[in-house]
Amino acid sequence: MSATTTAPAGGSGRRTIAVMALIPVVVTLALWAFAWPAARTAPRDLPIGVAGPATAVAAVERGLTRHEGAFEVHRYADATAARAAIADRDVYGAVVVTPGGTELLTASAASPVVAGLLREAVTAQAPAGTTVRVTDVVAAPAGDPRGAVLASSLLPLAMAGAAAGVITTLLGLRGARAAAALTGAAALAGLVAATFAHTWLGALEGNWWAEAGVLGLTVLAIGSTFAGLAALVGRPGLGLGAVLMILIGNPFSGVSSAPELLPRAVGAIGGWLPPGAGGSALRSVSSFDGAAAGGPLLVLGLWAAAGLTAILLGGRRLRTEPTTEPAPVKVPAPVG
Repeated sequence: MSATTTAPAGGSGRRTIAVMALIPVVVTLALWAFAWPAARTAPRDLPIGVAGPATAVAAVERGLTRHEGAFEVHRYADATAARAAIADRDVYGAVVVTPGGTELLTASAASPVVAGLLREAVTAQAPAGTTVRVTDVVAAPAGDPRGAVLASSLLPLAMAGAAAGVITTLLGLRGARAAAALTGAAALAGLVAATFAHTWLGALEGNWWAEAGVLGLTVLAIGSTFAGLAALVGRPGLGLGAVLMILIGNPFSGVSSAPELLPRAVGAIGGWLPPGAGGSALRSVSSFDGAAAGGPLLVLGLWAAAGLTAILLGGRRLRTEPTTEPAPVKVPAPVG
């Protein structure tokens, strides 16, 4: 007669309660990370330039600084200098005062949301009966005039990096093999993403290879973080990677609007995580000939280097850990 064993009822009940309590916590964290920054969208030290005669510029500056902390105003000698600052991504736009009237220079390629916000702000403070001429100095790509494609591409990139790190870990790849697999997968992902976003959709307009490089480096930075954390602390590292890159990195990136429109701490954190740095670098190489891409590329490189180093160290640790040989089993000699 065979006996059947059943799991203790108490253990099953505790697991049920744990699941019931965990799901609301996850939902709360997700809503906090995604919805709260969106609900607090407003300009915070948004860099904008002004140019023109001193008296007229002072009046414009007073109007812009009426809302304390909203704008960070930079003065330029003339419209040419202001245009150069926009092209270098030093400011999002500029108000140029001339004898012929006021002109607003914007860069929808940097952020269509900010371009619209500046248009509303400058038009609202213009004297009654006057018209503000708006010039889009660096226009968004024709295939993505509202920046929706670029913003929508960020989550798939993060998921691709996460998938690469998780699959590498679950397949048991370690050390140099894991690093090589992640690097190769990221390079191919960058090529595929550039073909999709640039060649097919026309949402990117810069150097094709530079865009593919940024996309691939973003995937590598995210994927190596997942695999590196798993190599150091085991499977829980995958959960930590998901929190950093998906739950926090994606909504804190500011790619759909601008980091300066998010709460200050949120925008700062997002810029130091691969999703935000990747989105900023991609804008630079796509529409601004690489201007201001150095900082974001450095962030991506540091994350990728740290992740790959953790993978190599984890693989070396596993190779050098002593293995305990099983004690030999003594078989008694036959009698007789």
